[in-house]
Amino acid sequence: MSTITEGYLDAPVFKLVSDVAADLGVRAFVIGGYVRDCFLGRPNTDIDIVVEGSGIALAEAVAAKVHTNVSVFKNFGTAMLHYKGIEVEFVGARKESYHRDSRKPIVEDGTLEEDQLRRDFTINAMAFSLCKEDFGALVDPFGGIRDLAAGIIRTPLQPEQTYSDDPLRMLRAIRFAAQLSTPEHAFTIVPESLAAMRTMSGRLKILSSERIVEEVNKMLLTCQPSMAFRLMDETGLLEQFLPQLVQLKGVETVEGKGHKENFSHTLQVVDNVAREETEPNLWLRWAALLHDIGKPASKRFTPGQGWTFHGHEVIGARMVPKIFQALKMPLNEKMKYVQKLVGLHLRPIALVDDGVTDSAVRRLLFDAGDDIDDLMLLCHADITSKNPAKVARLHRNFELVKEKLVEVEAKDAIRNWKNPITGDYVMEVFGIGPCNLIGEIKETVKNAILDGLIPNTFEAADALMREKAAELGLSPVK
Repeated sequence: MSTITEGYLDAPVFKLVSDVAADLGVRAFVIGGYVRDCFLGRPNTDIDIVVEGSGIALAEAVAAKVHTNVSVFKNFGTAMLHYKGIEVEFVGARKESYHRDSRKPIVEDGTLEEDQLRRDFTINAMAFSLCKEDFGALVDPFGGIRDLAAGIIRTPLQPEQTYSDDPLRMLRAIRFAAQLSTPEHAFTIVPESLAAMRTMSGRLKILSSERIVEEVNKMLLTCQPSMAFRLMDETGLLEQFLPQLVQLKGVETVEGKGHKENFSHTLQVVDNVAREETEPNLWLRWAALLHDIGKPASKRFTPGQGWTFHGHEVIGARMVPKIFQALKMPLNEKMKYVQKLVGLHLRPIALVDDGVTDSAVRRLLFDAGDDIDDLMLLCHADITSKNPAKVARLHRNFELVKEKLVEVEAKDAIRNWKNPITGDYVMEVFGIGPCNLIGEIKETVKNAILDGLIPNTFEAADALMREKAAELGLSPVK
């Protein structure tokens, strides 16, 4: 007899696990994300097998039968192997309990039903049987298939218990809502679950920053990241780990003049980046998320003029390392990339007002280097307005800047340009040691090339170096 899950277990690995489980006399089931994604038509090569017995023993027996390696994680009671391009993880069915001040569970052996009960959401608690007597049958005690069809994120237990046991599940609920939603099939979190998040948002404090950021990164890589960040804001979760972003909320009005609602604007920019990218770039999306982070500190009202945010890009660039450090995010080139884009994000569109001079374009190319294309994408995404005519005008101007960038780069090769006059060369020519004069000479040469006063050649740079050195009282040594 066929089952409603017929066709979902055609991969050879499932028959293999079924045969080995029968030989060992244990019951095995596919559970979790793979089952969910089968019904959603989403690709998934990560398979979780839950066993009423030892997951490690079943994994080792499967690995022995097909002569492959198995990785065993005894501390977690799990094992993992690869078979024909598919990653399969095995774990024994278990039940869990938690201390209030920790998300590390006390684990005991359990049944499939007890294992499903400890799962985070009904749509992740569904299982396919690999038992001989009902191979392929759907085991769904909490109506996960119904919730999946309705686009509902719901916990098997009362949400207060699920989220108290493991507060990370509050972020996971939001992540799944954003990650699984499509224009044709939106997912929502049930009201009682959202209410529990608002009450228990402070429980995030027991989580490590690394685990929080792992979920946030997945949210940023969704097709519409704003959905996740609005939900985190509405439930008070965002305030717990990124209060700087929450401070962008609200509009202040003085003398009848208000300013842009910067929180909504920021989320629109992140969505714009996600839509315009050819390939998802996590760190470009972080730059979009933080590009206006300096606005609250720079906000000023000038009578007769209105609101200004002068220097917010500089303030924001200074804030980036502190935010990354607080969240225990990498402080390497990834952070520097985000910091650079935050600091430069006003420059391209400002070129329009400056008449798009060659000098300004050279300096932008020099400062942005290989990140110029990402910077231009961010700046294009930053053009948001409720006035279609204004948006169209800014986009036209922006295209002029892009054309000028291509023209100047082709002519002057400034991207990743290095000053032809080095400190060592200055010391050699003039017979001097390290001193401030060297930096003054190099800066003069650099500015002259970027401003187009001399050609970008060593000969022209060398001549100017000698001229400037003479002004400073230096003479070449023989």
